[in-house]
Amino acid sequence: MMLENEALAFGETEGDFSAVDKARVIEALGKVLPPGTLMYDAEDLRPYECDGLAAYRALPLVVALPSTEEQVVAVLRICHQMGVPVVARGAGTGLSGGALPHTRGVLLSLARFNRIVALDPLARTAVVQPGVRNLAISEAAAPYGLYYAPDPSSQIACSIGGNVSENAGGVHCLKYGLTVHNLLRVRGVTIEGEVVEIGSGALDSAGYDLLALVTGSEGMLVVLTEVTVKLVPKPQLAQCVLATFDDVVRAGDAVAKIIAAGIIPAGLEMMDQPATAAVEEFVRAGYPLDAKAILLCEADGTPEEVAEEVARVRAVLQESGATEIRVSRDEAERLRFWAGRKAAFPAAGRISPDYYCMDGTIPRKRIGEMLTAIQAMESKYGLRCMNVFHAGDGNLHPLILFDANQPGELERAEEFGAEILELSVALGGTITGEHGVGLEKINQMCAQFTTAEVRQFFRVKAAFDPPGLLNPGKAIPTLNRCAEYGRMKVSKGHVPYPDIPRF
Repeated sequence: MMLENEALAFGETEGDFSAVDKARVIEALGKVLPPGTLMYDAEDLRPYECDGLAAYRALPLVVALPSTEEQVVAVLRICHQMGVPVVARGAGTGLSGGALPHTRGVLLSLARFNRIVALDPLARTAVVQPGVRNLAISEAAAPYGLYYAPDPSSQIACSIGGNVSENAGGVHCLKYGLTVHNLLRVRGVTIEGEVVEIGSGALDSAGYDLLALVTGSEGMLVVLTEVTVKLVPKPQLAQCVLATFDDVVRAGDAVAKIIAAGIIPAGLEMMDQPATAAVEEFVRAGYPLDAKAILLCEADGTPEEVAEEVARVRAVLQESGATEIRVSRDEAERLRFWAGRKAAFPAAGRISPDYYCMDGTIPRKRIGEMLTAIQAMESKYGLRCMNVFHAGDGNLHPLILFDANQPGELERAEEFGAEILELSVALGGTITGEHGVGLEKINQMCAQFTTAEVRQFFRVKAAFDPPGLLNPGKAIPTLNRCAEYGRMKVSKGHVPYPDIPRF
């Protein structure tokens, strides 16, 4: 644990890892890892140069591919002793640069931690390694009438370790919760090589809620080696309501009215016209192309519960000015409706060389206001934007379309995204709902949090990772970075660090 004066200084500036010696790191790690599990040639490192945020790329010093917890312990102890940064990586599907390698560090791939260790249908739990795919858990639980509820759009590929690190959600998180609400226990290793277990196999309310702290910590506190998740029974019936609107503001207002009516749908999603056009061409989901916006609202439960909820939702939608309302007639049509929403990101990739996805969250009642502002930003920055989002909890996913090969377009996309996130904060929201901060949104952290709050974040990190070696330079901005960004909040009329120039 750091002393108080050390903790106060921690996080002032970026760590200096220029003295890390690649040859010594390779020699030390080669003694604890089996042959073929340590890579350091440029052509072998290239597949790990980025995560789902492909605009940001860097080659790590080395890539380690452990397959046992003992090997993870050994790697972390060596990195701790030698002062080498470590970036843990799962499937690499993240959209915030959280798994971007450190150029002077070890990229610790957990791809070989891919076993479902145990599945208990009676207790409705599964114990899995962090490299297990999200969807694989539901596939394994299906014979017992169970499934794992969080369902991010990348669930066919994303790993459960990454889901825990980012506190991933999905289209059904409104009713069933984020990753943190579907966990019981995690097991991991600290940078010093200590194995820790957080949470338990049952209700755990004693002491601080460290499980919630680790969930969403973006690989900055521990390296996960095992996760215990909750499973839920598959509902008897699910139906999806598709509603169209001739105005995005009315569609946004309808979302707020559904929740205000006391209805908690299994999922409540919204897409604007550019998004539905791209998706319809890609997967033929049956979306009407003339609508300015569509809502997807799912009810699940017993047949009686579903019928009642669908009727209530229909009434609210009609009152809100929906131009057309459809209810899925069978399971195939329900899945087709959702296939369109889940295909939004790849659909964007078909119509644009690159896209930049935001993840701000705002109060539901401000959705229409935000969409109107984004339309104005499209003109300001000269870039198109598709809007898809988890409307039920106000989690926005604007997809800014650009071409990185065109000079200045990436920079304009970044500025466009930054303005969306800062407006999210101004409207009473936050800069991220489920994708994490990573490297992408680190400057916007300076707009959302005060100096005192940033210091507290670093104190928490220091309690788990005193030397600051786990995923450094991500998620929490240094105070000097915030000063340079020029957006650190003013407290009581005083600007922190007045001696540091603002740019």
